[in-house]
Amino acid sequence: MKIVLFGSGNVAYNLAFALKENKHNIIQIIGRTEESTQNLAKKVDAAYALTYTKLIKKADIYFLAVNDDSIANIVKQDIFNNKLVVHLSGSISINVFKNKVKNYGVFYPLQTFSKNKLLQFKNIPICIEANTTGNLNKLKDLAGTGSLTDSIFTLNSIQRKKIHIAAVFASNFVNHMYTISKKYLSNNSIDFEILKPLIEQTTQKVMEQEPEKSQTGPAIRKDMKVIKSHLALLEDKPFEYEIYKILSEHIMKFYGS
Repeated sequence: MKIVLFGSGNVAYNLAFALKENKHNIIQIIGRTEESTQNLAKKVDAAYALTYTKLIKKADIYFLAVNDDSIANIVKQDIFNNKLVVHLSGSISINVFKNKVKNYGVFYPLQTFSKNKLLQFKNIPICIEANTTGNLNKLKDLAGTGSLTDSIFTLNSIQRKKIHIAAVFASNFVNHMYTISKKYLSNNSIDFEILKPLIEQTTQKVMEQEPEKSQTGPAIRKDMKVIKSHLALLEDKPFEYEIYKILSEHIMKFYGS
């Protein structure tokens, strides 16, 4: 398929390489900053532009791999000539296109991306949605087995938003816990490396069994002596104190301790 990609950030970067690897023709990258847009376009042999007025009109699909606030602004430009337009957001409803674009859908890759580590899309779940059966089938063909991924889910906007919430808990919040741990250790002259085997084993366990069966620690044991001693050491750090207290209380309540 001939594809125009809006965006040059982490998601756009990974998607562009995945599409090119699967023999799709990326004909243009549209971005806001010249350096990153030109750099991505050069790597995937595409033209590039920094303005909608130079949009190439002959693409089969237009991917909006941009931040959530930019999606509505692009959609209202009336520039797509009835071609299929899809966004890649977990939290924005498909209705952002309604009455503005004739053919539209959602193509949400459930993964965290960065430019310094290109990911293989083979095992990345793609959540798709479209306004017609024909457009849905086109997205299935694009994402389907033997192409981008073996993991396709047809979900509506409410389901996708709930998945996005779960992903925030499972990825974004967990990563912030690592950041809190690293800062706490650093403030006490201890290298964060000491926690990496524990993090690795915890991650491995959740891949092998249900997460609720993997829970350990003082809260599930209802070890109030340890919990109180930890909270005493966190009294000078009010945010960390509250996080520790709330999570411990939630674990105890969840497991009926």
